[in-house]
Amino acid sequence: MSVTAEGRNVLLKSRQGEPDAVRMVNEKETGTLIRLPSRLKALSLALKAVVIFSAVIGTCLSYAAGRNSFMGGRQVFMYFTIQSNLLMAILCLAGAVFLLRNRAVPAWWYVLKLISTVSITLTGVVFAFVLAPTLGRFAWNVQNTLTHVVVPITSVLDFFVTGICGRIPKRSIVYVTIPPAAYAVYAGIAYLSGWEFARGVHYPYFFLNWGSPAGAFGFTNELPFMGSAWWILAILLFLLAVGTLYLRLLDALRKRLSGKASRTS
Repeated sequence: MSVTAEGRNVLLKSRQGEPDAVRMVNEKETGTLIRLPSRLKALSLALKAVVIFSAVIGTCLSYAAGRNSFMGGRQVFMYFTIQSNLLMAILCLAGAVFLLRNRAVPAWWYVLKLISTVSITLTGVVFAFVLAPTLGRFAWNVQNTLTHVVVPITSVLDFFVTGICGRIPKRSIVYVTIPPAAYAVYAGIAYLSGWEFARGVHYPYFFLNWGSPAGAFGFTNELPFMGSAWWILAILLFLLAVGTLYLRLLDALRKRLSGKASRTS
């Protein structure tokens, strides 16, 4: 059975067959009534549980660390890291409810999952390659490992596990820029208003420090190396690239699994 733009083929669990059997159906005939095979369902639930546990524990540990620590105390909820972690935890909880109740996962959930997955990818990449080198040995504490490493990795894995049974329009890619762009606006307002992210610090991350030597559009030989506007532009382009990559990988994975199912049917 070929895959066409009019009605793509996806993998569904057979209601009458064996627990792990799959069959080919047409998306146009089923809408969002798409369910995971039992083994993938169990894997997805396990990944979601890790995400929820790690996000909640990581947030609690960050809160308990106090405001003198990096991303600690009551101000912890002002950081994109924690916001993206909690958003992902909420989506995973909702997804787990759908799976446990054997209900079809609605189309909007897949779009939000893409947006949240790209945001949490940004959280992990920025921490690993931008923030951690500046924090040194203080970077790799338990809460940072949970919120910046464990949650991003398991979230991406779960995106591909559940995504093979979802349908995400290509136009949704542009939506992945919304949370970080909104956060950049929020951080800018916080800077101008003098809100404190840590004691005496009015910005969440060094690249959002509008008062740095680089300012908005300048360049320097030290941190932050370039102005905040350039950082924001680079991040938005990175988000679009990651979103495009994820959807292409998802399509390739879906086609590969569909081909295997066709050969075995």
